[in-house]
Amino acid sequence: MGFVVARFGLFVQLLGTQSDEALANTHPKLSAVLGITFVLIGTLSILLAAIQHRRFIIRLSASDLPPAYSQTYAILIALMVAGLGFALVFYLVVTQP
Repeated sequence: MGFVVARFGLFVQLLGTQSDEALANTHPKLSAVLGITFVLIGTLSILLAAIQHRRFIIRLSASDLPPAYSQTYAILIALMVAGLGFALVFYLVVTQP
């Protein structure tokens, strides 16, 4: 969602150059900042959820966990998604016009 919002300003700017001066004078930076903020909030939410999940799982006894449950799998996936989120934020910041 954040990526779409960040790139929407560029789309509106391109439409403005083809049709109307009023559209060309919009602020694509605002949509970029909002989009980057959405991506950052989502990435930080994933990290915080992974921390909370890990704390919860540690407090459970072994008998409360399913037999084939991997405690590291969910954390690993969350860290990979968060890494991709931070990479997307970096890309969006670097490629701003």
